[in-house]
Amino acid sequence: MMRWLLFFLFAVIVEWYSFQAVRTAFDNKWIQRIYLLFSFVALAYIIYSFTKFDRNTGQNANTLFTLGLFLLIYIPKLVISLFLLGEDILRLFVGTYQHFTQSKPAEAFLPERRRFLSTLALGIAAIPFASIIYGIFQGRYNYKVIKQQVFFDDLPDEFDGFTLMQLSDIHSGSFDNPEKIKYGIDLINEQDFDLFVFTGDLVNTHGSEMDNWVELFSLIKKPEFGKYSVLGNHDYGEYVIWPSDNDKTLNFEYIKGIHPKIGFNLLLNQNVKIKKGNSKISLIGVENWGKGFKQAGDLKKASEGLNKEDFKILLSHDPSHWDLEVKEHPLNYHLTLSGHTHGMQFGIEIPGVFKWSPVQYVYRYWAGLYENASRYIYVNRGFGYHAYPGRVGIWPEITLIELKKKVNS
Repeated sequence: MMRWLLFFLFAVIVEWYSFQAVRTAFDNKWIQRIYLLFSFVALAYIIYSFTKFDRNTGQNANTLFTLGLFLLIYIPKLVISLFLLGEDILRLFVGTYQHFTQSKPAEAFLPERRRFLSTLALGIAAIPFASIIYGIFQGRYNYKVIKQQVFFDDLPDEFDGFTLMQLSDIHSGSFDNPEKIKYGIDLINEQDFDLFVFTGDLVNTHGSEMDNWVELFSLIKKPEFGKYSVLGNHDYGEYVIWPSDNDKTLNFEYIKGIHPKIGFNLLLNQNVKIKKGNSKISLIGVENWGKGFKQAGDLKKASEGLNKEDFKILLSHDPSHWDLEVKEHPLNYHLTLSGHTHGMQFGIEIPGVFKWSPVQYVYRYWAGLYENASRYIYVNRGFGYHAYPGRVGIWPEITLIELKKKVNS
């Protein structure tokens, strides 16, 4: 109930301010009426869709559309509201000053709104409006191949130049365009890599979401040293109400069974040796472990038989695991590969210069490479999308990581 009250209060405030901007900028009554009609219909549809959300089913095409519509409508209106709220604070100061300093107070306590500011607010609000539309129709398929070198003092010599292809957060339940997905898979196969890894969230909830995509993802080529995967928080079916515990268990087993169908060797708190010549590195895969999420990961079990001197690559879906358990672990995990954050699918990124997303206020490590005492984590921005059916500024990612031997000068 409290959430609905907060939503209603938010809607009333932004709708009122947005209409003030439209009314100030446009004298035409028909424009104002059309705006009000559109706003009313959109809000009624959003409320109706939210109230009809079925926890037994979870996210579907309608919820994706509804959330996309909500963001499309209300982020621009929030921008307008912040502009006009700032103007109201200024009007209040000006009105108060004039009231106490002028011998004859003005007829109205508050000065009239300025058309320039309302027009400016509408113009600036058009930027996120256009960006969200682009993100839905183009941005979610704007795949980027990101190449990253990582240097280590103790990398075995024969692994100098070894390449890993990382994919994360497929979220197949959100897909609706096989041609675009095929384009992304073709991009993967165009790269040269020695090892392929997938770091979790194959589906949104149900294993059946992957049924129509198994054939496409089976096309990912198998490199010399194999294809490995781990589970993410969405792969456990935690976000719907199941008819019984048995149904939830069967869904989980079904999801695990998809991995070998697409050529992935699923690591469930296990490690394997990757051998090249006379050298080897250890690849460790833990089940999901995240702050505030499923904590099925068992790092101790996954690392059985390993010692501090072994060169280790850890696959762990949620980067909060690295932050809270891994980065200072005495066993010394050299490189951790994660995903999970999606970069919130929204932000501003100028490679090598500037990077910002609201998700950084939740996760310290949310996109790209980070280092702590010569231990590294790379957080993939995700291949798919979830909740908001688009991406703005934080594009879907295909990662090619090259391990390099650090040369001491």
